[in-house]
Amino acid sequence: MTITTNEVQTLLQGGGNVVSTDGDKIGSIGQVYLDDQTSEPEWVTTKTGLFGTAESFVPLAGATISGQDVVVAFGKDKVKDAPRVGDSDGHLTEEQEAELYRYYGLDNGPATRAYDEAGTVGHHTSGPTTDTAMTRSEEQLHVGTERHEAGRARLRKYVETEHVTETVPVRKERAVIEREPITEANVGAAKDGPAISEEEHEVVLEEEHAVVGKTTTPVERVRLGTTTEVEQQQVSEDVRKEQITVEGDVDAQR
Repeated sequence: MTITTNEVQTLLQGGGNVVSTDGDKIGSIGQVYLDDQTSEPEWVTTKTGLFGTAESFVPLAGATISGQDVVVAFGKDKVKDAPRVGDSDGHLTEEQEAELYRYYGLDNGPATRAYDEAGTVGHHTSGPTTDTAMTRSEEQLHVGTERHEAGRARLRKYVETEHVTETVPVRKERAVIEREPITEANVGAAKDGPAISEEEHEVVLEEEHAVVGKTTTPVERVRLGTTTEVEQQQVSEDVRKEQITVEGDVDAQR
């Protein structure tokens, strides 16, 4: 895993420690040195020795970040016995770096320079890695959207009972007496039988009753859909801009 420049700035501001592979604290984080060619973090310094009077360089190759600490791929004794580098003035020479690489058993690389807490390379207003121009940068706000679950909706079917009343006509038979006089047309039927007798005649009466039957019929289909409403939402954030001022005897801007 490669430690990035942004992570370096966080480490320098967090007051963390350099920790060995065994979890032993070696010392507090001092400075981080960047590769001259790639500007990638390559070395970290830490205070070692009695009362932290000595400064040791540790390679960041194979190092990882744990909270505010940087865990290096070397033991505490290895770091404490590393070659001492004199006043590096914020920059390691190729000879100094070669000696450190040999000690840690790593391949040699180009010279490196220090990276301070403000994210500034070097410690001077000018030097071999600077030119006559100064770059002004500013932060830009990039606004977008991301989707989050805001709720859920579901369809649930249940049964309810409704009492329905309908009116249906029903017919009933009733017995009625019909009388007809004796005429030439029916006199034969009237005299058929004994002159005087006792008789019974029976008529079956019928009536209708209301009956109920039920059938199940589909009436509609229901489904869940979604619709999107757009509303305007304001976001605000602070952005930093670098400004450049001129001091001293300078001709008017051309």
